[in-house]
Amino acid sequence: MNFPANRCFNIFMLMCLLCAFPAFSQNKTVPDKYTFGAIEARQIGPATMSGRISAIDAVNADPRIAYIGAASGGLWKTKNAGTTVKPVFDEYNQSIGAICIDQKSPDTVWVGTGETWVRNSVSAGDGIYRTVDGGEKWEKKGLENTERIAKIIIHPDNPNIVFVAVLGNLWNPSSERGVYKTTDGGNSWEKILFIDENTGCSDLAIDFENPDILYAGMWQFRRSPDFFNSGGPGSGLYQSTDGGKTWVRKTNDLPSGKLGRIALTVSPADKSTVWALIESEKSALYRSKDKGETWTMMNDEQVSGERPFYFSLIVADPVDTNRIYKPGYTLNVSDDGGKKFTYPFAGGGNVHSDLHALWISPADNRFLYLGTDGGVYLSHDKGNTWKFMRNLPVSQFYRVAVDDQKPYFVYGGLQDNGSWMGPSANAGGITFSDWENVGYGDGFNVVPDPGDTDLLYWQYQGGNVKRFYRKSREVKDIQPLKDEKSEDLRFNWNTPLVFSHDGKRMYTGAQYLFMTTDKGDSWTRISDDLTTDNPSKQRQAESGGLTIDNTTAENHCTIYSIAESPLNNQIIWVGTDDGNVQLTKDGGNTWQKLNIPSSGLPDGMWVSWIEPGAFDEKTAFVTLDNHRNGDMKPFVFKTEDYGATWVKITDENIAGFCHTIKQDLKNPDVLYLGTESGLFISIDGGIVWTRFTGNFPKVPVHHLVFQERENDLVIATHGRGIFILDDLTPLQNLKPELLDEELVFLDSRPYNIRYLGGKQSYNGDDEFVGSNPSGALQISYYMKKRHIFGDMYMEVYNDKGEKIKTLPTGKSKGINRVSWVMRMKPPKVPASRQLLGQAIVGPTYPPGNYTVKLIKGDKTWQHTYKVQYDEDSPHSIADRDIRQQTMMRAYDLLGELGYINRQITDFTDVAKKLAENEKLPKKIRKQISETSTQLSDLRQEMVATKKGGITGEIKLREKIGDIYGNVMDYQGRPTQTQIESLAMLEKEVDVNKQKVEKIFGEKLPVFNPELEKAGLQPIKLTTKEEFEKEN
Repeated sequence: MNFPANRCFNIFMLMCLLCAFPAFSQNKTVPDKYTFGAIEARQIGPATMSGRISAIDAVNADPRIAYIGAASGGLWKTKNAGTTVKPVFDEYNQSIGAICIDQKSPDTVWVGTGETWVRNSVSAGDGIYRTVDGGEKWEKKGLENTERIAKIIIHPDNPNIVFVAVLGNLWNPSSERGVYKTTDGGNSWEKILFIDENTGCSDLAIDFENPDILYAGMWQFRRSPDFFNSGGPGSGLYQSTDGGKTWVRKTNDLPSGKLGRIALTVSPADKSTVWALIESEKSALYRSKDKGETWTMMNDEQVSGERPFYFSLIVADPVDTNRIYKPGYTLNVSDDGGKKFTYPFAGGGNVHSDLHALWISPADNRFLYLGTDGGVYLSHDKGNTWKFMRNLPVSQFYRVAVDDQKPYFVYGGLQDNGSWMGPSANAGGITFSDWENVGYGDGFNVVPDPGDTDLLYWQYQGGNVKRFYRKSREVKDIQPLKDEKSEDLRFNWNTPLVFSHDGKRMYTGAQYLFMTTDKGDSWTRISDDLTTDNPSKQRQAESGGLTIDNTTAENHCTIYSIAESPLNNQIIWVGTDDGNVQLTKDGGNTWQKLNIPSSGLPDGMWVSWIEPGAFDEKTAFVTLDNHRNGDMKPFVFKTEDYGATWVKITDENIAGFCHTIKQDLKNPDVLYLGTESGLFISIDGGIVWTRFTGNFPKVPVHHLVFQERENDLVIATHGRGIFILDDLTPLQNLKPELLDEELVFLDSRPYNIRYLGGKQSYNGDDEFVGSNPSGALQISYYMKKRHIFGDMYMEVYNDKGEKIKTLPTGKSKGINRVSWVMRMKPPKVPASRQLLGQAIVGPTYPPGNYTVKLIKGDKTWQHTYKVQYDEDSPHSIADRDIRQQTMMRAYDLLGELGYINRQITDFTDVAKKLAENEKLPKKIRKQISETSTQLSDLRQEMVATKKGGITGEIKLREKIGDIYGNVMDYQGRPTQTQIESLAMLEKEVDVNKQKVEKIFGEKLPVFNPELEKAGLQPIKLTTKEEFEKEN
């Protein structure tokens, strides 16, 4: 067919365009869940101060087995009453609202997600889950849109019937609230009680004697960014007597008017007795002795009205009908049915405040599990004294910072748990005692002074800023105060506090931006009001509804994010909680309000983070958060022109609303995003995002910071403490174009031969210990596809080209990581009855360049790794070289002695039988026996041979081993005594070697012909080559 010339030209141009854009012409590999592969974060804690516990259930028949639900740190299981725990829910939503064990089949456990202690920083859930194998595997059983599940009850006679109290959405109306029931084990659900889209079920109780009787506390409530309301016409106490088919609102003898949150409990000891804790104009505790027909007000004192949205919990003792517990700010107990409450603490009571979960053993009501804002405690005497579970790293960080110590320290503030600092690495791991408390209250920013290691700055809620002196432990208040030109200052619950990049200025914000150059002794206001200053959103003094609750949590129209450009200190970006992004290019003299236009973008979104570009001062990244209006979607924008235009850089892979974003300091296309559902990474500037899963659960990530010297990413989670992603180099080098390579090595930072030291510790098994950085050289490489068939292995060569190691390889798709522990084999010490403890490990390989070859089938890839002495060591390179040389001399000497010993035993092991073999002439047999004795005498000079345990026998082997171990233990120059002693021992070994060689040189030519003549095998000595090949 003939085409017109112009049409041919058009087809030609189209083909050129297709070739010019690979996305059109071929399928390019994009990052996916396998891409980051073997890269893992390490968790450093703390568990010293744990985190908020929202739910606990234990096995009645064996209360050592318990499940612990954290507010945003997942589900944990203990089999030994808290001595050890393990997370069993890391692949799922980490906000736990309710736990219910099937007590007749305790491997079956139901978990409802979404915490119901609905403070301002609470996380949301995504439905209900069930395990039938004790937590090994989980199945989602529906109710995906319920957001918060307050209670789960399994029917006592039919485990397929389950009732669920759904509190529902916190920030917006929802029809997914109420009480639900399944009769088929969760395959389908029926909503059996619904009031309206603003009212959920805060608590549910069942009469286990007559399970058709149910009690439901319905609660109308709502949070908004600037207000909280508890109470309304939807709230009330309801009862069903037909298994939930019909319900009656109970009003007789109960408070009239507006009601708020309601908590319920039925006495396991007397099913006719029911308690209801009811928030009202006069909050009180009510009791029914006739299964809910009539009610008596038992207590209307302060204990019954403590912060109902946070402390509505009442727990009946399973044995004593009159004993009930009321957790709140502290633990309260009544022994008269609720008339009077007191503390159970007679000899103890040192537990964290703010209590949310309590489980009492029905078999022994002295045994209690208590969940608090600071972790879990156990009591064996009805709450008199308590033991803290020291192994739950579920702390909820808001902010994190690092310093430049070696190893560097990590600083951060915890929800309701103050401010802390701890090392990023320590001898033996990062333990309970390594974390130091530096501040109280709800902790937020903790910032070390860049120029004075004695000073740091910490906050508690509402912008309260303190200067802390580490040596004296004095605290000085330095919060900016109102002046005659200012309105009352409005500080956010989580007020920003940041240093400039040169460490000369510190910023904080109310509705104005403040700067100090004298460590907070004075502040300069460098802006007008940067918020919308909307009066209708400044209602914090009235917040709470029925029970006023003004803790600064609802402070609004405030500055939330402050960021000075690392490239130009005159450029400062500010974000507010009511949607403003403001920019100054002249250090605060003038400000420009920026617009982020986007189709359908709601007004007034919380500016959760601003990240100035690390490579271009015109660039910035902004995360917006609208979850406080019920919108859980992620919003991330980028500008490259000082905010004149913006591009949205989110994709469908991101889960959860966004808290923070960081641009990598070495590769501008690598971005790290912290959301309510985890950590996400992009290697192409935000085009494609991938969830990071390496030893990292789906936990909220509130803040990220780089430790620039180490090239680490420090991750502050709101539920699992601090994680560190050591050495970002492989990620920084994983360019998008490499994803189509069959295999490619990825650089790592130079390997430093470091020594953390060790320490003796016998603290038992109940303490969480944070991980240190790997002591091995990390060999990283990316593979496009998983390797299935054929050989694949690694060889390591030193700078002389000698092969020194063969290593197994990872064969997975994505990044693989092989850890090469840079130690030689242990010395081949002479065999002995005595353990030579100093010689159980080999010496480190010396500094140098090492080539790694990866052989995959008939293909080979190679990469060079630099190994160097730690530049921060107090020892000179010359001294460390002498140490290496001395250690190797001792290592080789032990090997030489081992070879001599092996040859001796080659002879002595067969000599006895030969000496008794009558096929040989008597003279030869006698000579063999005498030679064996002679060699054994020599061996006794070289090796400890006495029978027994610790004999204290010291021979050549022990003397050399002692020097070897002691030289290895110290990273500097050996003592002159050690060097001289080793030289002397070398001479002794050489003397013994010559004696042995002489014996064998004289005797074996005599013995072996006689053995062969008698038809016997000649005596064969192991060669040096054979000895060295042996493991």
